[in-house]
Amino acid sequence: MKLGMVGLGRMGGNMTARLLRHGHEVVAFDPSPEAVDRTVQAGAAGASSLQDLVSRLEAPRVVWLMVPAGEITETTVRELGGLLSSGDVVVDGGNSFYKDSMRRAGQLEAAGIRFVDCGTSGGIWGLANGYCLMVGGDPGAVKLVEPAFLALAPDGGYAHVGPYGAGHFVKMVHNGIEYGLLAAYGEGFEILERSGFDLDLLRIASIWRYGSVVRSWLLDLLNEALGKDPRLERIKGYVEDSGEGRWTVQAAIDENVPAPVTAVALFNRFSSRQEESFSAKVIAALRNEFGGHAVKTEEGEG
Repeated sequence: MKLGMVGLGRMGGNMTARLLRHGHEVVAFDPSPEAVDRTVQAGAAGASSLQDLVSRLEAPRVVWLMVPAGEITETTVRELGGLLSSGDVVVDGGNSFYKDSMRRAGQLEAAGIRFVDCGTSGGIWGLANGYCLMVGGDPGAVKLVEPAFLALAPDGGYAHVGPYGAGHFVKMVHNGIEYGLLAAYGEGFEILERSGFDLDLLRIASIWRYGSVVRSWLLDLLNEALGKDPRLERIKGYVEDSGEGRWTVQAAIDENVPAPVTAVALFNRFSSRQEESFSAKVIAALRNEFGGHAVKTEEGEG
């Protein structure tokens, strides 16, 4: 299929490359001309603006957004609403708040433009391994974009989970669970690190990957991180949050669901910004390994 990709950063650039590898045509746009040039070299058609991108697509057009949640997504969707036609589809693959996605879907629907919210997980490893895609939207719109979903996801890694808003809601909860998993690994390895046994953390992380009930991809990544820096001495235990954990805790409150693990994991991230801890170092290292998220090092940004 042919589609437009808006946003060619860490995720959008790799997703464009994966789509091209699977034989799809991509018209790519980013405010950075250098980012556009990189995708053109990989086989995409470059666009100089959103208007130029839309003009290069045939109806029904599909425009996929991989831009930061918040105001950038808001203004991009608004501008596309004035450029697209009835029957066209806007896919938001970023980490937007699900209620914002529901509102945007309603606004576009008034002009006959269909909206699909696609929760996307996979980080910097998605190009090679594929992306887990949690999709919300009208069945007809989802079916139109499905060839792209199937190209981006590994086998079994894509599902239409419900109406618009549902995709970003499921991804929000997914990230809330991630908060708890990262916190558990962080706390466990801090207990090991503080013990009087002078333990080889790398070796422990390595053996836990085989036969242990706590084995996981995150543990594989921790093994990689410890292999580079056995005591994580170059990483500051400063952990950001991008919003999904807060939204998950708020949803739990709204739905009267006890979610103490997610809440504590979120608050621990706040604590990481006030004092150093090995637990926070582990979480920061893992986020860098699976998502390419920047880490703070003793020398500055890493």
